Amino acid sequence: MENKKFFVLDTNVLLHDAQSIFKFEDNFVVIPLIVIEELDTFKKGEGELARNSRQVSRYLDELRIKGDISKGIPLERGGILKVDVENHKDFNLDFLKEATPDNKIIGVAYKEKLNNTESDVILVSKDTNLRIKANVLSITAQDYESDKVVEFDSMYKGILVHHVEGSIIDLLYRNKEVDPTLILDLPKIYPNQYLVLKNNGGTSQRGIARFDGKRNKLVPLIDSNKVVWGIKPKNLEQTIAFDLLLNDDIKLVTLVGHAGTGKTLCSLAAGLQKSLDEQLYKKLIVSRPIIPMGKDLGYLPGDVNEKMSPWLKPIFDNIEFLISGHNNSSSEDSPTMKGSDLIAQGMLEVEPLTYIRGRSIPNQIMLLDECQNLSAHEIKTIITRVGEGTKIILTGDCDQIDNPYLDSVSNGLTYVVEKFKDQVIAGHITLIKGERSELAEIASNIL
Repeated sequence: MENKKFFVLDTNVLLHDAQSIFKFEDNFVVIPLIVIEELDTFKKGEGELARNSRQVSRYLDELRIKGDISKGIPLERGGILKVDVENHKDFNLDFLKEATPDNKIIGVAYKEKLNNTESDVILVSKDTNLRIKANVLSITAQDYESDKVVEFDSMYKGILVHHVEGSIIDLLYRNKEVDPTLILDLPKIYPNQYLVLKNNGGTSQRGIARFDGKRNKLVPLIDSNKVVWGIKPKNLEQTIAFDLLLNDDIKLVTLVGHAGTGKTLCSLAAGLQKSLDEQLYKKLIVSRPIIPMGKDLGYLPGDVNEKMSPWLKPIFDNIEFLISGHNNSSSEDSPTMKGSDLIAQGMLEVEPLTYIRGRSIPNQIMLLDECQNLSAHEIKTIITRVGEGTKIILTGDCDQIDNPYLDSVSNGLTYVVEKFKDQVIAGHITLIKGERSELAEIASNIL
């Protein structure tokens, strides 16, 4: 008992991860009764919260059959789960006099702390204010962190700068490949990671290489000067992004960067190039999470496309920009194209993420924007829909998260970047420099 910890779980933890009750190893997991009541209010509907609420209820129903759940049911990993009720008014604390769900949850944690003085009692919640209130009573409180894979500042960037002999750079472009073992003091590199090779002799000579994990070779970029639907990369990271986006062997591309770095524009340009011009994919699918910044607009009228239109306005702005440039560069005999024409022809599809569960999507190119607002489980649900021959692009800014239960290290985009960095079919680049406008770049940096 003395080495066991007591973890008291808030409702939002269970709604965030239905399997969280099994992720505390061989310790005690305590669920306040008020949490069960709160879960019941979420169980209706088709969203992620509703599904998780129903799944937790099923788990608890299976466990209660094994014994008295109010006294504790053994879990597979050696832990014990129990549902606890505590009358918060029994404590002589003005702090807990108000009958709120938060106070009832804190009351359970407070009772466990009084009854288990030799053990650590930890309240786990994704609610910052609840954690603060718990600390007022000297109750240890922490965020739910099982889906946090890395500190944000340490997140894989997809690029590495390394100094080499000038002969290595010459060899790279002469033979179109270099054995990485020829490079001294080279740290561990991942499949499809990019190396900026600088001449250690002090000259301005440099080379840019991608580590081909299948061949175990460093190879130069496919075409660093390629113009894609009128878009030419303006900096090193955009050049690398296009190299990933246009590489048919890389089936998963993640682009992270703050506003104005060109994540969405580059992805759409590459998607239109591959689906319309090269016809390697049947269509381009675009979507983004429906999470508002500020007050929600409520229910919207119309069909699926009309309902999604406000959320996808940034996508369509970029598409119209690309099409206008493409029309201007086309011959006079070529018909003028519009974004609505692409939808009507079935070459562009607006896909609500709500209905993606259960689908299989083969031979298409998918762009999911604003993925920092998705949980790790939601990202898994989406990627597992990918069928044979499909390429998926995930973009987002981990500094602009509107989901109240996610942060820069627990969101689905960061999760995918870290989990897939060892895979030869995945590639990532963090875009740094904003190219939207001088004002937008300054605002991103100082506000």
